[in-house]
Amino acid sequence: MFFLPVYITACAQTLSLHGEASGWLASNPDRAPISQTGFRYIPEFTLQQRLNGDLSTELDVSLNIYTAGNFENDQRPEYDGKIKPYRAWLRLASDEFELRAGLQQINFGSATLFRPLRWFDRIDPRDPLQLTDGVYGLLARYYFLNDANIWLWGLYGNNELKGWEISPTTEKSIEYGGRVQTPLGTGEMGFSYHHREADAGNLSFNENSIPENRFALDGKWDIGIGAWFEAALIHQQMSIPEMNYQRQWTLGADYTFPEVIGENGLTVLTEYFQSENSAGVFTAANQRSFSGASATLPFGLLDRFSLMVYRDWTNREWYRIVTWQRTYDNWMFYLLGFWNPDQIQLYRLQEGNNAFSGKGIQIMVVFNH
Repeated sequence: MFFLPVYITACAQTLSLHGEASGWLASNPDRAPISQTGFRYIPEFTLQQRLNGDLSTELDVSLNIYTAGNFENDQRPEYDGKIKPYRAWLRLASDEFELRAGLQQINFGSATLFRPLRWFDRIDPRDPLQLTDGVYGLLARYYFLNDANIWLWGLYGNNELKGWEISPTTEKSIEYGGRVQTPLGTGEMGFSYHHREADAGNLSFNENSIPENRFALDGKWDIGIGAWFEAALIHQQMSIPEMNYQRQWTLGADYTFPEVIGENGLTVLTEYFQSENSAGVFTAANQRSFSGASATLPFGLLDRFSLMVYRDWTNREWYRIVTWQRTYDNWMFYLLGFWNPDQIQLYRLQEGNNAFSGKGIQIMVVFNH
């Protein structure tokens, strides 16, 4: 984004006002020549102030203002729109420590396409803008001199579905957890934990609230190619034993082939993902599996081409999306073509976005100021 800072030297403050506006139009011939239109504006205000020594504070406030219309042949149009907070947090930081409170984005892990550690966000790797709702909470991070770091968090007031959740968090309950990340060889490894009370009312179980504990291990290394893994175990003590445990894991790798066209390199990435529900930690399970690959190639200074293909091995379905991006200073133009199942199984998207279901094209214009 392009910043318009205002410097106040006497108070050592920096004020920034900026924003991102985007508009899109989608066509799905099976539904309507114009199947969706939408507009979004995210204005953002930041205020930074230097305190004593290496301490500083930062305030970040932004809104998500959007409207969208969905159209289908022989049916009444459906319209959606909302104005809501997008980010609203206050941070106290030094060279080794950070404390951040408020509505914020929390994400971590090594995977890209299929993320078992997608616990607190709804980022879809196919979304050019990488938008996601935040969570209300307190996050503390400490960084050691050897690049190891510790995260601690507590969340409250997040009653909507996030990440892979199929049931929301019980109202007026506190979520908490942490993460330890440490260098290991040519890369790093992390261990994460999270606890919450899941509201089981929408699942028609006998329980109203179910304790949920999540454990995860992830790592990433440079061994000539980039290689990584993520593995998560989620435990809920339900009345249906086959759903007591959920196991998720991803294996991935990437490599950049140099100078494919001119001086531009071709980056290729692939991942395999499996999710299982079972009665015990190591017992047989019902499983779903996906594999995916992406390729990204810049053309000169202005253009970039990318392709993503996913395979749902359980339902024997393909997901395909091709994206062309052109950038002019503050302007970005996107042309996307997609050919996917009518019922999307992979991601829950931000309100107002096109879910890329079925076959069609989407045009998007983005302006940053």
